Amino acid sequence: MFDNKVIAITGAGSGIGRALALNLAGRGAVLALADKDADGLAETKRLLGNRAASITALDVTDTAALNAWVAGAVTDFGKLDGIINNAGLSVVAPFADCPEADFDRVMNVNFSAVVAGCRAALPHVRGAAAKDGIGWIVNISSVFGMMGYPTQSAYNASKYAVRGLTEAMALELAVTDPNVSVIRVHPGGIKTNVAKNSKQIALLPGQDPNTDFAAEFEKNAPTTPEQAAETIITGMAKRSTRVLIGPDARFIDWMVRLFPVSYFKVIGSFLGRRK
Repeated sequence: MFDNKVIAITGAGSGIGRALALNLAGRGAVLALADKDADGLAETKRLLGNRAASITALDVTDTAALNAWVAGAVTDFGKLDGIINNAGLSVVAPFADCPEADFDRVMNVNFSAVVAGCRAALPHVRGAAAKDGIGWIVNISSVFGMMGYPTQSAYNASKYAVRGLTEAMALELAVTDPNVSVIRVHPGGIKTNVAKNSKQIALLPGQDPNTDFAAEFEKNAPTTPEQAAETIITGMAKRSTRVLIGPDARFIDWMVRLFPVSYFKVIGSFLGRRK
């Protein structure tokens, strides 16, 4: 299914993005990869060996650069069959203590850049799908796009927004372009650098400021990037509209359905038992 398919991936310099690149390349895909981390991106390219791939260092919030990257992929490879909007970041702060610039940066990277990626890629993906019968728009949300979490208001807002955008696009394109598969992805805890690289600004009263939140996250993250990538690609092959990654994502999905008001008490106690 993926042989000679041209797929663009943001955030490909590490984590899920790199794992997606390696997995898809192994299935014969041609890749256009982007990341702000030029060194990480170069390492992904090295790991790909002689497989067909281009790399572009860019900040996804630079819409002109993002548009040029997508257009360049089409020029280089002749088409674009799909895009995976994967780049993301987080900050740790209650809403009242989160500086506007930090909140806006999370929204711009996690949501506005996804919008820009969809806009840039969609005309090309539509054309490829009309010709070949399949195309993909894959947007990475989070379990935090399914539940609220204290000190993550910016991340929550961005990932709920990605969820809403992707759900609406899926419904629309099912009517206008049924060969375009629009997928929202909700990863649970994945062993990536997102938590390690998150900016800790402030905590709630009673939280220990000496807590190593990255280490705590790592301890509670049950899924590897490679497992996450395999789950996403399986969802692409099945033309799913929603992909949950990891047992924690499936658990949270059920809890927010069964306990729409009090789910956090249940989930919080569950996470506490796993430490």
